[in-house]
Amino acid sequence: MSEFDLVIRQARVATASDCFEADIGIRDGRIEALGAALAKGRQEIDAAGRVVTPGGVDAHCHLDQSMPPPLRMADDFESGTRSAACGGTTTVIPFAAQEKGQSLRAAVDDYHRRAEGKAHIDYAFHMIVSDPTPTVLNDDLPSLIRAGYTSFKVYMTYDDLKLDDGQILDVLSVAREEGAMAMIHAENADCIEWLSKRLEAAGRIAPRFHAHSRPMLVEREATHRAIALSELVDVPILVVHVSGREAVEQIRWARAHGLQVHAETCPQYLFLTAEDLGIDDSYKGARCVCSPPPRDKGNQEVIWNGLNDGLFTIFSSDHAPFRFDDPEGKKPGGQEVPFRHIPNGIPGLETRLPLLYSEGVLKGRITLSKFVELTSTNPAKAYGLHPRKGTIAPGSDADLVMWDEGEFELTNARLHHAVDYTPYEGMKLKAWPGLTLAGGEVVWDGSNFHPRAGRGRFLSCGTPSLRPQSR
Repeated sequence: MSEFDLVIRQARVATASDCFEADIGIRDGRIEALGAALAKGRQEIDAAGRVVTPGGVDAHCHLDQSMPPPLRMADDFESGTRSAACGGTTTVIPFAAQEKGQSLRAAVDDYHRRAEGKAHIDYAFHMIVSDPTPTVLNDDLPSLIRAGYTSFKVYMTYDDLKLDDGQILDVLSVAREEGAMAMIHAENADCIEWLSKRLEAAGRIAPRFHAHSRPMLVEREATHRAIALSELVDVPILVVHVSGREAVEQIRWARAHGLQVHAETCPQYLFLTAEDLGIDDSYKGARCVCSPPPRDKGNQEVIWNGLNDGLFTIFSSDHAPFRFDDPEGKKPGGQEVPFRHIPNGIPGLETRLPLLYSEGVLKGRITLSKFVELTSTNPAKAYGLHPRKGTIAPGSDADLVMWDEGEFELTNARLHHAVDYTPYEGMKLKAWPGLTLAGGEVVWDGSNFHPRAGRGRFLSCGTPSLRPQSR
């Protein structure tokens, strides 16, 4: 046999099912062999017993998504995928968002133009369906699913995105017929509007009141309704960015009754609380405005428990990058605005994996295999990319992360996104990626990023291969 392009020696290989010692032989961008004392490689890396995991699959992030003026996302496909790679993520799945009045196919075509030639790592697209016209339901959506865009997101909130229950039933019916994965943002829009108007009338418009306008019950009610709609159509759904106990209870109930309800959560629900939106009327809390909002310490423990016991299927970043001190970001038009006009979202592509590895694996909250399952294997399965992505096995892409363990202070200065802050500034972590390989190429060596815009390829997705959830 000819020599490998690259051999990683003495790795502690971690997958969603096993941890074992092995050499990893790579040829032509794919893993060709796992074993002891593999043949020589043209290049060799000595892992010396360090943990090597599959590259992360961040299946919920927003990059260069079209926004109403004056807003603009800080990260495009170049800066976003750069940041992802430096944090150990080697595949991203952002959103081609349909605007009302636009065809879904036009939204996908526009997103391809935004991505072309910029990405440093591989990428696929979810669709956002905001205008399910007969043409979208009968033509665009089915044909796009068959063409490899096998997942889409619908919203129960935000005026320019939300669907009513009948529209949600229509798109869920297409998901059932075509075998697609439907993601649902579950918050009750009418409750949020009612509360927001009353808060504004009382002069309570500072960022901290964003959390008051979106209490857990609005997420609980919408999660319950999303589950009921999926049950009526008899189709699996994935409830995204679950924030706390009340929505978790709805998902546990659904699982106990045999319903196929998957759940996703994000770092902000483990490491932030409502107090990060401010305990006074300072505008600094705008940096942590996201929806659903962070809850409290007790709900953080609920989320940790759900990650450990299988309630959550996927751990994503929900990276929504707006600069804080920017007229196109958290200060629209250069103004400090009432909470309802602050653009929603926080950055997290680069920090997702180090946060969960350090605070989850190394503190004994989750196992190493659970970490791989949540951050790589399950998202690859949910969106039809497994086993090409999400595992370490012969035939899989050579997307790998070798971990350094030690003392790391998380500061925005060390990150590679185009955002002017991180909500996790000053956190002391115990791990950071020491090496990231994408398709067998070093893209991050622990100190330096190795750019090659256009390295990343668009991935056509298959249908989901997740197993039924039992909890």
